[in-house]
Amino acid sequence: MANSIEKKPHAVLTPFPSQSHINALLKLAKLLHLRGFHITFVNTEYNHKRLLKSKGPNAFDDLTDFTFETIPDGLTPVEGDGDVTQDMRSLCKSIMNNFHHFFDELLARLHESAIAGLVPPVTCLVFDYYMPFTIQAAEERALPVLLFSPTSACSLLSHLHTRTLIEKGLIPLKEESYRTNGYLDTKVDCIPGLHNFRLKDLFDLTITTDPNDTMLEFLIHIADRVHRASAIVFNTFNELESDVLQALSSMLPSLYTIGPLPSLLNQIGHNHLASLDSNLWKEDTKCLDWLESMECGSVIYVNFGSITVMTEEKLLEFAWGLANSKKSFLWIIRPDLVIGGSVVLSSEFVNEISDRGLIASWCQQEKVLNHPSVGGFLTHCGWNSINESICAGVPMLCWPFFADQPRNCRFIYNEWEIGMEIDSNAKREEVGRLINELMLGDNGKRMRKKVMELKKKAEENTSPGGCSYINFDKVIKEVLLQQY
Repeated sequence: MANSIEKKPHAVLTPFPSQSHINALLKLAKLLHLRGFHITFVNTEYNHKRLLKSKGPNAFDDLTDFTFETIPDGLTPVEGDGDVTQDMRSLCKSIMNNFHHFFDELLARLHESAIAGLVPPVTCLVFDYYMPFTIQAAEERALPVLLFSPTSACSLLSHLHTRTLIEKGLIPLKEESYRTNGYLDTKVDCIPGLHNFRLKDLFDLTITTDPNDTMLEFLIHIADRVHRASAIVFNTFNELESDVLQALSSMLPSLYTIGPLPSLLNQIGHNHLASLDSNLWKEDTKCLDWLESMECGSVIYVNFGSITVMTEEKLLEFAWGLANSKKSFLWIIRPDLVIGGSVVLSSEFVNEISDRGLIASWCQQEKVLNHPSVGGFLTHCGWNSINESICAGVPMLCWPFFADQPRNCRFIYNEWEIGMEIDSNAKREEVGRLINELMLGDNGKRMRKKVMELKKKAEENTSPGGCSYINFDKVIKEVLLQQY
């Protein structure tokens, strides 16, 4: 038994501690497991408790060669039931200051387990590039480290140029009025590979007046370390970001596109891991049954992701926009979506949409998007959601909230032409009009055709012989197994 354990390569994977990052890296973990790796997947203690609450305390007991481990996050415990997304800035500060120590302790535990013959010795580290402390950990142990980009290649490119933006005087903002006086429409022409981008299209957490802002410090922290990794893989494919990837290839030692991961996973297979997912909120199982009762292509699916929050007034604008569109819809409203309280929708609204609307707390998004009844997706433009929508051939309505989402939105409507943007100050009239245009209008038909073309390209890339499929095999042989 010990000999068979020792013969397996052992990859330790750690995502940034938020829902979308966990989802993306878990797909890569499944793919590596299917290629014969023993997997240790590392969540923070806080998120793993949420995962067990969502999936059940024994959800992962029967997995073979696939284990979950935890590390602290160094933050003050969340009050209440601890079922909310944590503060991004606090997490980033703790990642810079605390996580290296926590991770060293975990690797020491894994080493002891390997000596005891319980797991294979760790042979490689695979990490979200938002967890840059792992590079030092790999160097100290002479292990190959593969960085994974859970966001677009464009996101990393702009992060690597954070110092450039500071040196050019574009950020930080000189004063708060620059947020509203038109300054954010300034063209950014100092980042090779980005065309026709404005300052407001970049990572919005860097739009600050504080030169010592935590997010600026964190992105510089990342930029100073990324090039030291053995390689980096992207959940994208060449047709989506060709100019960006070309620019990155001159900055990074070794990069591989292996996306979109939903399509690659479908090609390579799920086997006994098919039911393994990482939803931190309990899924509402009635969603798929309800979709079965709806006509093909008739439903607009609405989900603003795991981090977006809005005022009750904004939620009501979306609610009545959906109602007034007269279209069927499935709307995911997280318990913490509304700032400062729970969602209260009037009996008038509930009666208006009773025969064509379903509101749920969470769902299995990929299954929903791939259901034949879904014809459009109102999204916050997270990178996972975009990839899943492309793989399902579903056009999008975009309401970006923060971080990389404004930039992703610009790609959707300006570069790929597979969606439309809703104004940040969304009003019910605009929401209803754009839903109808997406579902029934000429623009919607053009976008549906274009997204189906991208879906086909994604399938070609991830099929045997395709670029992403070949790159995935290469990254295993050239990086993860190079010292094994």
